[in-house]
Amino acid sequence: MNEHFDNEMKLEFVSKSVNEAFARISIAAFASQLDPTIEELSDIKTAVSEAVTNCIIHGYENSLGIVKIVAKLKGKEITIEISDEGKGIENIDIAKEPLYTTKPDLERSGMGFTIMENFMDSMKVESIVGLGTKVTMTKIIKEQIKKDEDEMKEFINC
Repeated sequence: MNEHFDNEMKLEFVSKSVNEAFARISIAAFASQLDPTIEELSDIKTAVSEAVTNCIIHGYENSLGIVKIVAKLKGKEITIEISDEGKGIENIDIAKEPLYTTKPDLERSGMGFTIMENFMDSMKVESIVGLGTKVTMTKIIKEQIKKDEDEMKEFINC
């Protein structure tokens, strides 16, 4: 284990869509150590779902491969790396455009990267055609006092 982190986990599974829920729940359980709100946990689960689905649908297409997840905790921050050894992305900037999809026939919305960016504090995509793709996302879990202040502001502004 890298000493620069408080905790770390690694997970590998076959690129079958039934494993997307397994990945989401596993990361949620790991992230729960940071005492996130339901909303923060939901954001993390949604981003993980999008990244894993991208690996399955786009990275491996109609073949099976391995999806890897590494999650690290440091302070109040979780970093999640989700990677595949699939076909890779030719142009990451185009792939990150909202509504862009290479699979319109599968009713894909083209919003995966946009959702990941909006639900997490940071997101980085690295990809090499023919070798695979890695998405690294971070989420900073607010301190409880800050959460209480934000909830009070929302209550007052209703």
